[in-house]
Amino acid sequence: MTMHTALPTVPLGTTGMDVTRVGFGAWAIGGGDWAFAWGAQDDDASVAAILHAVERGVNWIDTASVYGLGHSEEVVGRALAALPADDRPYVFTKGGMQFDLADRRRRAQRVGAPAAIKRHAEESLARLGVERIDLFQMHWPADDGTPIEEYWNAFVELRDEGKVRAIGLSNHSVAQLEAAEAVGHVDTLQPPFSAIAPATADELLPWCVAHDTGVIVYSPMGSGLLTGAFDAERVASLPEDDWRRSAPAFTTDLEQNLRIADALARVAERHGVPQPAAAAAWTLGFDGVTAAIVGARSEAQIEGWLPASSLALTDEDYAEVAAARA
Repeated sequence: MTMHTALPTVPLGTTGMDVTRVGFGAWAIGGGDWAFAWGAQDDDASVAAILHAVERGVNWIDTASVYGLGHSEEVVGRALAALPADDRPYVFTKGGMQFDLADRRRRAQRVGAPAAIKRHAEESLARLGVERIDLFQMHWPADDGTPIEEYWNAFVELRDEGKVRAIGLSNHSVAQLEAAEAVGHVDTLQPPFSAIAPATADELLPWCVAHDTGVIVYSPMGSGLLTGAFDAERVASLPEDDWRRSAPAFTTDLEQNLRIADALARVAERHGVPQPAAAAAWTLGFDGVTAAIVGARSEAQIEGWLPASSLALTDEDYAEVAAARA
């Protein structure tokens, strides 16, 4: 298979990597039967979706050790093994989450002990079947008492050793970014960001701009809410092991979020693109956002958001979405 390179790319901070403005998010392909699952998923369909994204020009995948309790990384590894070396996308993953395979529904512990971080990196390398992780990120701030300076130093050492090419933080605050930056440069930040969760634009994005930190946002489609595929009935029909069934965005906040989704539907119609593309493009118009992680379980879903890679929304578009949130 020959990889197409028609999609535009931008520099990911100071990492030396140029990335497409949308990347394949591998949370859902971790499958079912764990605390934050999206329901069951066929692995062959997941591999086919990844290969389709790469063939269409997407040049990076974002996963994490905790997705499917290691299973997402294994599926990504299968897809990578099916590609010629020159066609392989960049692979970004995350550590710092300690899970128990004997108790799959138990929430993973957020750990920062340096020995644990380095072990997680080695385990991810093995599951992915790669010699170096392109971007290794701390998934959440540690809650085991490890100061950020200690766990971030473990990331810096992994980068210095060449086991990872770049290092980043996910779900961290400006104060935490400052503390980490004093130890070693924060190459990237991965925050949530969407038309229903816009707070990242207030302080995090300006900090990243000022420090040449690349930003890859997650959940730009509101975990599916902004795709046009949801209503109250659809939420009620989600599988029991789908974490969204009890999330506030899908329950107490559902009515307002669907109004925002309706506004994005009108934006999409004006631009002649699928609604998921409009939702992802909304995030890409903000100064400081390098790229957006967009999940997919099938080839068809990829086609729904791929046009975001080259779509620029207008001031009118942003005003209409903002009015729906008011």
